[in-house]
Amino acid sequence: MRSPEEKLLNPRPGSKIAEAVRYGLDLTLVVGNLQLTPQQRLENLQGAMDSVEKLRSAVALKSKKDKRKVNDRH
Repeated sequence: MRSPEEKLLNPRPGSKIAEAVRYGLDLTLVVGNLQLTPQQRLENLQGAMDSVEKLRSAVALKSKKDKRKVNDRH
């Protein structure tokens, strides 16, 4: 019996997994995440969430500055 990693990295022709690969999904990312512990996955998720929050804050600050510039011109 093949391991889940083997099935994802070398899907059988005509399988749903092979179809996903043809569609363009990078299943090596799935395999990589499956090799992490649940704690490591949570830490990665938290890092991504922190990055999104920083980006949102930067966009909000830029938007606020841009509005001030527009108001200063009038």
